[in-house]
Amino acid sequence: MLLLLVLLTLSFIPGHQTSPSYRYDDDVDDVDDDDLAAFDYYHAADELEDRNASASACEQRQPCAPEQCPPTPGCRAGLVRDSCACCLECGNLEGQQCDPGDRNVYYGLCGDGLECRSDGETQEPQCVCASREPVCGSDGQTYTNLCKFREAQFSNQGLNSSEGPCRTIPIIKVPPRNLVNMTGSSAVFLCEVFAFPMALVEWRKEGKEVVLPGDDPHISVQSRGGPQKYELSSWLQIEEATREDSGTYRCIAKNDLGNISATAVLGILPPDEMSAYLEETMKELMGYDPIRDYDGDYY
Repeated sequence: MLLLLVLLTLSFIPGHQTSPSYRYDDDVDDVDDDDLAAFDYYHAADELEDRNASASACEQRQPCAPEQCPPTPGCRAGLVRDSCACCLECGNLEGQQCDPGDRNVYYGLCGDGLECRSDGETQEPQCVCASREPVCGSDGQTYTNLCKFREAQFSNQGLNSSEGPCRTIPIIKVPPRNLVNMTGSSAVFLCEVFAFPMALVEWRKEGKEVVLPGDDPHISVQSRGGPQKYELSSWLQIEEATREDSGTYRCIAKNDLGNISATAVLGILPPDEMSAYLEETMKELMGYDPIRDYDGDYY
């Protein structure tokens, strides 16, 4: 209340601006600390004013008349009470900002199966699904949690679910990329795979039967789980590469349901050829064409 009185007093001072000129969602990377402090101050004041206005509107609307409440179609996260605790409105979805507790004050309440939490990394609390385990939909799609499944079920009433991800052959989410490096440098390929049951990933060089790294001391392979659950990330690294390392490398992912693979080409060039390659690549990126761009009037 004191803050509101101060703002009302300041608003009558000639030439005084009661709020910053930039919007709440503008880019403020180049704004100094004093401007940011002022921004936070006025933002808090705006929130207080909105909440007081909401409370006043609720008082004017008493007693509650549910028959006068507006319709609420298309609520993918179910229904919650509005700020007046009278009408029903759409609950907030996963990832949306929310009001902690059971009172709808400013951002709104989370929908079914969602909790309002702050992980310390976001400025405001967000709706988080209480269930963190993936589920398998009857459409054959794996949903990251029960809340995501319920969102999909809203549009497909016949959709059912079962615990755990759907059994599937491996899916290569991030395939290895083509590389061109200079002799003596290192080359690294990445392959990210999703599968349930979990996949086994191996690397091969086309034209050779051996599974890498084999007995080659300058080639290594590392794998670990992640970045998401039921995913596996695998790296193939070639140190002090020579021209003999040029070729096509294949990432092969397999489980008991099947296998899949993806390839990438490695080119190793000596310094002079590497310089020419980089020059040509830059011309292509810049759209340079010496014949097209020459107009005949330049001396």
